[in-house]
Amino acid sequence: MVELGQKVKDNITGFAGIATAKCEYLNGCISIQVKPIKLTKEGKMIEAEWIDEQQLIITSRATVGGPQDIPSELSRP
Repeated sequence: MVELGQKVKDNITGFAGIATAKCEYLNGCISIQVKPIKLTKEGKMIEAEWIDEQQLIITSRATVGGPQDIPSELSRP
């Protein structure tokens, strides 16, 4: 099961990026929005794609926004 924030790759096309959104349909199909990390040769962003969850391979965990623990060296006594 793909979790938001994970790096994923489409098993069929090779399209890769970070899972940024999830959509579950009434028929049970789950689609994941994958936002590429790389830019085009011109330095422009590539649009995200919606891919069926069954086609995706989890490649690694990404560290993206949201609440996170404060490192102990930065926390106040």
